[in-house]
Amino acid sequence: MAYLDENFLLHSPTALRLFHEVAKDQPIIDYHCHLSPREIATNHRWANISEIWLGGDHYKWRLLRANGVDEDLITGDSTPREKFQAWAETVPYTLRNPIHHWTHIELQRYFGINKLLTPATADEIWEKTNARLAEADFSTHGLLKKFDVRVVGTTDDPADPLDDHHAIAASDLKTLVVPTFRPDKAMLVDRPDLLNPWLEKLEGASDTSIVHLSDLLAALQKRHDDFHAAGARMSDHGLDCLPSLTCTDEEAAVIFNRARSGKAASQEEKERFSFYLMVFFGQLDAAKGWTKQLHLGAFRNVNSRMAGKLGPDTGYDTIGDTQQGKGLLAYLDALASSGSLPKIVLYNLNPRDNYLFACLTGAFQDGTVAGKIQFGSGWWFLDQKDGMELQLDALSATGLLSRFVGMLTDSRSFLSFPRHEYFRRILCNLLGSEADRGELPDDFEALSGLVQDICFGNARRLFGFDV
Repeated sequence: MAYLDENFLLHSPTALRLFHEVAKDQPIIDYHCHLSPREIATNHRWANISEIWLGGDHYKWRLLRANGVDEDLITGDSTPREKFQAWAETVPYTLRNPIHHWTHIELQRYFGINKLLTPATADEIWEKTNARLAEADFSTHGLLKKFDVRVVGTTDDPADPLDDHHAIAASDLKTLVVPTFRPDKAMLVDRPDLLNPWLEKLEGASDTSIVHLSDLLAALQKRHDDFHAAGARMSDHGLDCLPSLTCTDEEAAVIFNRARSGKAASQEEKERFSFYLMVFFGQLDAAKGWTKQLHLGAFRNVNSRMAGKLGPDTGYDTIGDTQQGKGLLAYLDALASSGSLPKIVLYNLNPRDNYLFACLTGAFQDGTVAGKIQFGSGWWFLDQKDGMELQLDALSATGLLSRFVGMLTDSRSFLSFPRHEYFRRILCNLLGSEADRGELPDDFEALSGLVQDICFGNARRLFGFDV
């Protein structure tokens, strides 16, 4: 079998049929990503392969550093061609890392290049990719059309203007591009130096003067309404873990007033205030029928020197080992007890906790919506073959794989859509191989329906996207 041929990752007859006859041509709902709304609104084009491929990709940056590449060739002032050459020299060392797969699948799907990227092929691939980038259809709109992306869910701060989303909605783009409400900065009461400048932005976006806690809640409610009007149907949070300490209205008001005046909250006060706001956010989502996403388990910016120099999201994060169950269960129970439990997708970053996450979803299903509480796809460092298989196995063993909402890219790159194909191959291989071993019924129609639902139908129904 040739590397990355049409049957890549497919190891049984039924797996081959499921992928090629069913999964391969399913549309894409990329319900959570970090694509730039501005680049979509302006139908952005790229000057060269380094801009679209290496810019902002901290997955690649980590491997470049691990390969001894100087930072100037990663995030510094080296030329795009020099940065591309550094990547070409690093790729041969990435064997068994999923980036070796992704790199060459992207070269195949976007550029029609079937050669491996090496120092010897770098010149040719640089020329061919840049020639393709210059063609008329190689723009943000063109790529969304090429991969039949029906929905894109961007990740947006409540203080962000929604002008780009309004412009996209008014354009002739067929893809539904919707914002996602991510209000984590509202919880920065331990960092008034960050919180208060953000509150000033929120004041402008919401046309609300924020002096007291009630003003903050009103401003957040207003922006939640604005996001809904712009098509948002999901929120998102990226947290180390859910706090478990509760907080009264009065206590929350005191903590907020102190932070507003420049006094940092203690760790305990931050946890209490965060729990208070998280319950409020859950109530907002439940009232509108939204789905809340919880990305849990990352330790961020752990290399303080380099993160301080380059900023967040530059490759200095890692899998955390914080206890997840206590806070998560307290949070879900608080929402369920008050009748305000929204639809939820839980993403776990530490594989140690896969069965914890998968199993606890069953304790909060309430019979109102099929698959209301989801154990989401392998996230970040688990967004690879082993991580996906572990997630699928834990979900299957404790819940209903048939109601799973499937894959998302969680990516900043318009070259990441083949990750849906990667997931679909893994899914089809899992189901097809088990069917061929007699571990699942030999019922191709039933398996086909399952694959279609996981690839597209379940996400469309659960999130309410009319596409």
